Amino acid sequence: MEMKYDSRKAQLREIGVPTPDCSGIPILIDDETIQYRLEKVLQEIRREKLDTLVVYADVEHGGNFEYLVGFIPRFEEALLVLHANGSAFLILGNENYNKVQYSRISAKGIHCPHFSLPNQPMEPNPTFSSVLLDAGIRKGMNIGLVGWKHFTSKVEDNRSIFDIPSFIVDGIRKIVGDSGSITNRTDIFIAGDRGVRRVNNANEIAHYEFGASLASDCILRTMNKLDVGVSEIQLGNELNALGQRNNVVTIASTGKRFEKGNLYPTAKKVVLGDAISLTVGYKGGLSSRAGYAVMNSSDLPESKKHYVESLASPYYTAIVAWLENIRIGMSGGEMYNFINGVLPQDVYHWGLCPGHLTADEEWLSSPIYENSDELIKSGMIFQTDIIPHVAGYDGVSAESTVAIADDVLKAEIREKYPELWSRILKRKEYIKNILGIRLSDDVLPLCSTVAYLRPYLLNKKLAFCYNHDNK
Repeated sequence: MEMKYDSRKAQLREIGVPTPDCSGIPILIDDETIQYRLEKVLQEIRREKLDTLVVYADVEHGGNFEYLVGFIPRFEEALLVLHANGSAFLILGNENYNKVQYSRISAKGIHCPHFSLPNQPMEPNPTFSSVLLDAGIRKGMNIGLVGWKHFTSKVEDNRSIFDIPSFIVDGIRKIVGDSGSITNRTDIFIAGDRGVRRVNNANEIAHYEFGASLASDCILRTMNKLDVGVSEIQLGNELNALGQRNNVVTIASTGKRFEKGNLYPTAKKVVLGDAISLTVGYKGGLSSRAGYAVMNSSDLPESKKHYVESLASPYYTAIVAWLENIRIGMSGGEMYNFINGVLPQDVYHWGLCPGHLTADEEWLSSPIYENSDELIKSGMIFQTDIIPHVAGYDGVSAESTVAIADDVLKAEIREKYPELWSRILKRKEYIKNILGIRLSDDVLPLCSTVAYLRPYLLNKKLAFCYNHDNK
C-alpha cells in the first residue's frame, strides 16, 4: 500500500454507462451448502462447550435462523433450538408452524401460540416453559442465545446483554437455573475470525449476487429516470423490482429529508439544485447513490459550487483506494488506517466502519474498525460503504457490493457458475478500462455499477474516473 492517492486524479469524464446485468434468476442455497453450514455451527457449539444454541428470529432479525432453516417466520417470532448432539427443534407460531416440513435441516416442530399475532387463538394453551421443555431445555444446561447483534461495548459484560424478547430470555433462565448459564453467542454466526456466516462458498456467492446485481440495476435505472419534475414516488417505483423483499427501507429523497419524520418516498418533485439520495437493498447487497440534481457546478448555489473538489472527488479517491488495496490476509485495522490516510477522518468526519460485510441483511458485521486484528478472508462479501460528512455539503455515495476470493474460490465459481463468472469478468473489464481502477486481484465485483458515480445526477454521461497517470 505504498501508492499515493490524490483526489485531483479523480476526474469527471463522459463515459459509457455500465450494462445492467442481473440474471433475473435467483440461485437457491443447495443441500450440500446447508449441511456444510450445519456442521460448522455444531463444531462451534462443541468447541465452546455449550449444550444448546437457541437462535431467535423475526422478520427484521432472521438471518442467523434462516442460515440453517432456510426461511424466516415473516410476521411472527421463532426459535431454532439446536443441541450439541445435532438434534433440533423449531418453535413456531400459528401461521408458521406448517413450515416445519420445509426446514432445510431436520427438525421437530413445536407449536407455540405465544409467537403468534395479537389476539390470535392460544389453544391448546401451553405455558411457555412447557414449550421450552419440549424443545429439550433442561436445568443446569449451558445455553448460547443468538439474536442478531454481537455486542462490542468496552464498558459492558457483552455476554450478558441480550437482544431477544425478555419473555424468552427469562423463560430459559428460569429453567436452567443457577447451576446452568445463558450467554450471548451471536458471535458464533457473525463475529471474529470464526463467525460461520462471514465467509461464503461459490454457491452462497451466486445466491447473494442475484440481490446485489438487482439492487445495482435498479439504482442505475433510477438514476437514468431522475430529472427535474420527477417525483420521489416515481423514483421509488424504479428502485423496487421482481417482487423481491427489501432488506432496508428504500430511499428516494429529493431536497430536505425526514420532514415530519417521514422515511418514505412522497409526491415531492425534484427541483434543480436539490440534494438527491437513492438507496435500495436486497438479500445479498445494497446499492446507494447520492449527489445533486444539477447538470454541472453552475447549477449549484454559491456555497456548494465546490462540492466535487471538496467532497465528491476525495470520497471517490477513497473508494478507488479501497478497491485497489484490499487483500486477503490483511487486518481490518490495517485497512482502517489506510483509508484514514487517504480520506482523513478529522477532515471528512466519517464515523462508521469503512466497509462492512453483507449477506441476508444489509450490514452483517465488519472486520474493518480501529485496531482490528480480524483478517480479510476469501469468501467475504463487502459493501463499499464509506460515509463522509463535510460542513456545507449534502451527501455523496457510490456504495455497491464485492466479494473477496482466492484462486480456489475463483476456480469454484468459474466451474460451477460460468454465467456468473462471465458477468464478473465483464465488470472487472469495465472497472479497469473505463473507470481506470487497478482493481485488486482478490476483488470480484458482484454488480455492474461498482465504483460508478455521477455527482451531477442530471448529467447522465458525466461520471468519475481515476487517472493514475495524471501528474
